Amino acid sequence: MESKQYAIPTAERMRALGEQVARRMRGGEVILLSGPLGAGKTTFAQGFGAGLGIDEPIVSPTFTIARELNGTFADGRPARLIHVDAYRLGGTDYAPGQDSVDRLLDELESLGLDEELEDVDEHAVVLMEWGEQMAAALADERLDITLTRPVGTGHVRRTDRELTSDGMRYATLTAVGGRWDGFLGAFDFA
Repeated sequence: MESKQYAIPTAERMRALGEQVARRMRGGEVILLSGPLGAGKTTFAQGFGAGLGIDEPIVSPTFTIARELNGTFADGRPARLIHVDAYRLGGTDYAPGQDSVDRLLDELESLGLDEELEDVDEHAVVLMEWGEQMAAALADERLDITLTRPVGTGHVRRTDRELTSDGMRYATLTAVGGRWDGFLGAFDFA
């Protein structure tokens, strides 16, 4: 596994990171995007959509679980973004003898997402928010992107203690599996 970390001071830079990652997609990729609330997952996804030339608004599909959006890869081929929000998946109501991974796989199957994740077609990219709890159950080859928002870095207004989009975040990209060999070595986010 290979990892790189980037400091992301603004929402614009987070979108730019998403856009740059998207422009390197060729089809068949799975990307797991994780981090706490307010870390910038949806902002990254908006940039990712822009990098695939998607004109529709990119919003977190929390209540729909998954959305499919059409765009174009950098080489001009049609692209299909499967944007998944796994936040509501993996509840605690297990069948007798069922573990959390089995529960997640059952939920993915009931949504028709299990096949999408096991064998992503050459015209699609899966971008899954809140996918960290499923990493072991999902694709063996994936790009894990972990966003963090350290406490005390200026992201809370002092007067009303309200979260803002200001403040430093960090994005750690980790390439998992042979499909991603060389991806991060050739990736330079400036």
